[in-house]
Amino acid sequence: MMRNMAGMMKKVQEMKQRMEALQGEMEQASFAASVGGGAVTVTVNGKGFVQSVSINPAAFVPGEIEVLEDMVCLAINNAKQEAEAEMAAQMKDLTGGLPLPPGMNLPF
Repeated sequence: MMRNMAGMMKKVQEMKQRMEALQGEMEQASFAASVGGGAVTVTVNGKGFVQSVSINPAAFVPGEIEVLEDMVCLAINNAKQEAEAEMAAQMKDLTGGLPLPPGMNLPF
């Protein structure tokens, strides 16, 4: 029994180290999304923090600022979703597809 416990603790420690390494990699990764045919491009890192926003000046139409604002929001959300999907895929590989209880996300 103790042998199993020691082995399990070692595996948990290894998984923790791999998760920390993955977090560092994701923080350095960039995910970009463009909307409006390239009118607005947003880049986020793997943690979802916005790194850059690029707006084509032709996208600005006086009197229609709401359209541009909506495109910025959409581009941010799309880029963040791409980063989240990549993190989820990496975590699935890391955990070997181990299903987690609803509402529980790794890392804790």
